[in-house]
Amino acid sequence: MEVLSFVSCSEITSTYNTLPKFLFESERLGFSDWRNADVEAMIAISADPQVMRFFPYEATRQQTLDFIQRNNALLDQKGYCYFAVVEKESGRTIGFTGLYDQDYESEFTPATDIGWRLGVEFQGKGYATEAARRCLEYAFKVIELPRVVAMAPAVNLPSINVMRKIGMTQIGEFVHPRLTDNTELRNCVCFEIKT
Repeated sequence: MEVLSFVSCSEITSTYNTLPKFLFESERLGFSDWRNADVEAMIAISADPQVMRFFPYEATRQQTLDFIQRNNALLDQKGYCYFAVVEKESGRTIGFTGLYDQDYESEFTPATDIGWRLGVEFQGKGYATEAARRCLEYAFKVIELPRVVAMAPAVNLPSINVMRKIGMTQIGEFVHPRLTDNTELRNCVCFEIKT
């Protein structure tokens, strides 16, 4: 599998400054494709046990690089992905929020889901809700998706709270086929919202 190439800090700055800063924005946040300037922050976020407490494992560096490549490929193909999210005031990459196609076996898939993952220091500030609302607006008004779903382990109450805040409605429960051996996380819920 192809690995992301990295460039020097001066090249990052030069490249970053010649591209449009964000694909779209909310009041406090900017959303973009994944650039070299976002990579190290996302690697650290996805390796943090506190951030990943509702996932079966923390991501390795290579897993996060693969994740970033898949998302940039999806953006090129369909115009959406789990976007890199930047706090505009500080310029810091705080994690991701966005849209991704899910095709694992369940009664709710295939579907486009909305998901988020933010660094610990950016949690509890309303950023997940703000980012998710803005991504839903993008999904319905720009991409013109008719429906978006969100899924989470039933124990992930913080994410379920965000789903409710952004106007999603629970439509069912299921055992996630990729988590069948994980007694804590396998029981999941599905929420949806339509245009």
